Amino acid sequence: MKAILSPEWELSTVNPASRDGRPVLVNRSTWQAFGPGDQVRLYPSQGYERAADAVARLVETAKLTVGGDTLVARFIGKLSHR
Repeated sequence: MKAILSPEWELSTVNPASRDGRPVLVNRSTWQAFGPGDQVRLYPSQGYERAADAVARLVETAKLTVGGDTLVARFIGKLSHR
């Protein structure tokens, strides 16, 4: 399952870095994957932040489906991965 957060970022459970249904944040240009505690810089003009915090900001403007909401909740830790 995937949830597109922006043209540059998505959450995915089909990326090889995803394990046991836990989504990872994926840069859609480089395909680099990040876990919730990893440091990520969404855009070159911004500083680094925890990936979970970055996802919380991205969803403020993303148009998510119900499944996408579930991926976000799993990633930021508000829903069990099982």
